[in-house]
Amino acid sequence: MSELTDLTAVQLVEGYRKGEFSPVDAVRAVLRRAEEVQPAVNAFVRIEPETALEQAEASAARWLRGEPRGLVDGVPVSVKDLLLMRGGPTLRGSRTIRPQGAWDEDAPSVARLREHGAVFTGRTTTPEFGWKAVTDSPQSGITRNPYDTSRTSGGSSGGSAVAVAAGAGPLSLGTDGGGSVRIPAAFCGIFGLKPTYGRVPLYPASPFGTLAHVGPMTRDAADAALMMDVITGPDARDWSQLAPGAGDFRARLGEGVRGLRVAYSPSLGGQVAVRPAVAAAVRRAVECLAAQGAYVEEADPDFPEPVEAFQTLWFSGAARVVQHMSHAQRELLDPGLREVCAQGARYSALDYLAAVDVRMDLGRRMGRFHQTHDLLVTPTLPITAFEAGAEVPKGSGHRRWTGWAPFTYPFNLTQQPAATVPCGVDGDGLPIGVQIVGARHADTVVLRAAHALYEAGGGGITPPGRV
Repeated sequence: MSELTDLTAVQLVEGYRKGEFSPVDAVRAVLRRAEEVQPAVNAFVRIEPETALEQAEASAARWLRGEPRGLVDGVPVSVKDLLLMRGGPTLRGSRTIRPQGAWDEDAPSVARLREHGAVFTGRTTTPEFGWKAVTDSPQSGITRNPYDTSRTSGGSSGGSAVAVAAGAGPLSLGTDGGGSVRIPAAFCGIFGLKPTYGRVPLYPASPFGTLAHVGPMTRDAADAALMMDVITGPDARDWSQLAPGAGDFRARLGEGVRGLRVAYSPSLGGQVAVRPAVAAAVRRAVECLAAQGAYVEEADPDFPEPVEAFQTLWFSGAARVVQHMSHAQRELLDPGLREVCAQGARYSALDYLAAVDVRMDLGRRMGRFHQTHDLLVTPTLPITAFEAGAEVPKGSGHRRWTGWAPFTYPFNLTQQPAATVPCGVDGDGLPIGVQIVGARHADTVVLRAAHALYEAGGGGITPPGRV
């Protein structure tokens, strides 16, 4: 049944409906694959076969009666180890968190998946408290890229990206505060969506405030639309959630891109040096959109690099995470995290509010930009995956991860929906992603464009070989 690990969630549900195979078959195959790849890539903090098989058997019984619980009944799902999931500890990549305790609450997105019958196969790795865009931590070690295990998976949802790419389940829940869904998705050759802020409820609130989003990490845009129809369900614990949207995400997936106004910005107005292989692959994806009837023009959003404002907000959030820790606990932290926490603690309230002013101006600029452009298309990243275990590429001159991820974090500041679609590989066979950004609340338009790329052959790459 190993071929079941190659199927999307949509295909699995259809197979269950037709009786071609059962959730038990699929979950066994996924668990077998997870155990097989784990030693090489380290995608999981925990794999939970007993619980998963129990859930799969209950799902199989429901399907046999013709009474599936919901949209993803019996579909294997993994969850980033930043999101609460009852029945086991959420360690957040940190040795400072005690695993003992009740652990009896689900995060909203986990709760919605559980209500729809999803089968939870395990918890995926994250850097400590999700602070950086690669995935290694003192608690769980280094997570590696399934296309080349000497390279990074990206982060901070690196374990989720690797799990999906390697066939250890078609769906995973990630979080994205500055690119943490899109960066590892791009490095690992899968689809990732950062929805409009508030579209997917979040609890507990992130210490990084309204930069942090929850989003699907999947094989393709159709699976992400399916997952969004589940995880966007309301939850009273999130005071900042948006009102339920009109209609469902799958209903408009096939509307295509004909007539959409697409701005193609290859380098944010010359602000970013993009590797030639990346630039060429992204241009081909843009040409694919144009061939399907989108009106494409080269146009750059009008904003200066907002890295200082982002880092003020991000590092302040990191300082808040450790504020009440003892000296002994702080000694257990990732050394890089200790550095950014110290920097964040030095900012004043006025520094923070100045960064908020930059953020509001950026949001205003992008709001005006989307009056004349439905979508903005950029590279997801200017590079492909670099050596594992490093925060920045060797010899890059960058001090922090924000230096090599300039296309992602601006859209956390603005809270816009943004997706990454795999659109090719470089000369070393490493995945390249194209980023599709929509106006706030235009999540369905982003998903439509991404799905159109997949349907036309401009999205998706060959999965990695056995690792």
